[in-house]
Amino acid sequence: MKNLLEKNFDLARKNDSMGQKALYEMFSDKMLAIANSYTNNIYDAEDLLVTSFYTCFKKINECRDPKSFPFWLRKIVVNNCVDFIRKNKNLMYLDIDVNNINIEDEENSWEDDAYSINLEDIFSKMPDGYRLIFNLSVFEEKKHQEIAAILNISEGTSKSQLSKAKKWIID
Repeated sequence: MKNLLEKNFDLARKNDSMGQKALYEMFSDKMLAIANSYTNNIYDAEDLLVTSFYTCFKKINECRDPKSFPFWLRKIVVNNCVDFIRKNKNLMYLDIDVNNINIEDEENSWEDDAYSINLEDIFSKMPDGYRLIFNLSVFEEKKHQEIAAILNISEGTSKSQLSKAKKWIID
């Protein structure tokens, strides 16, 4: 007996709207979170989510195996996000001295801060260039050469932005 993913995947491949809706409901929350981690704007992320699912259902026959569907869909979402950022945002690869940025009130002790870390807040304050390269490197496991080709930047810029993003998070 087929599992739910396989069943809905097969229905969606037949252009069945119920199968498409089921796949959307299964994966939309996670894919929205991914899109938002790139755009840092929920409205843009929602638009990218819809565009990504449209692309997904239009090209679903390119995905051969239902088990690989979540990874294939994620790739579509990430590619749409990167394209969106490249086209609509003026990314500046910043040379910020992160030691001069006061993210937390210094009166709090380290122990208090350790319990109140909010990753979403940290990433929302991170400069776009840092966040984009950090996401591509850490979450998508892209090499600097691949990132440089995707974003039309040098490998050195990719490496320095990733280093600065990590320092941003630590500081």
